[in-house]
Amino acid sequence: MSGTFRFLDDIALADMAFEAEGDSLATLFDAATQALLESLADPGTVGHTWRQSLDLEEPDIPTLLFEWLGRLVYLKDAHSVVFHRVSLAVKQKPEGSSWRLHAEVVGAPVDPATQALRSDVKGVTKHLYAVRQGGAGWTARVVLDV
Repeated sequence: MSGTFRFLDDIALADMAFEAEGDSLATLFDAATQALLESLADPGTVGHTWRQSLDLEEPDIPTLLFEWLGRLVYLKDAHSVVFHRVSLAVKQKPEGSSWRLHAEVVGAPVDPATQALRSDVKGVTKHLYAVRQGGAGWTARVVLDV
């Protein structure tokens, strides 16, 4: 199974929610990232003139995913950009004390004339937030403040 996501209706009033799944941590993070990108704008309408490398380290997977998605929202606001694509890798430190994420983010400044903009996500919330490992892989439920 590769990573997938679906938007959830009627989960949180005035917010947007999605559930992401993956057969590995990498595909879970890819699917959750893609859901966030798709909630902001149609990535196919976004150029690739802006680039940023990011490294994050957190003690556990739920915190790493939460902070990662929050960092993307921060980048959107701080640099007035939306995203075309993201490539990322998630690895546990050798001693097992924490998890690391390295990402390359590609996008372009917001341009309503050329981009199919969607929602102005203000943040990732802890409301109903969950990350679980189960039989077929990983699942995350995320509510976005819009």
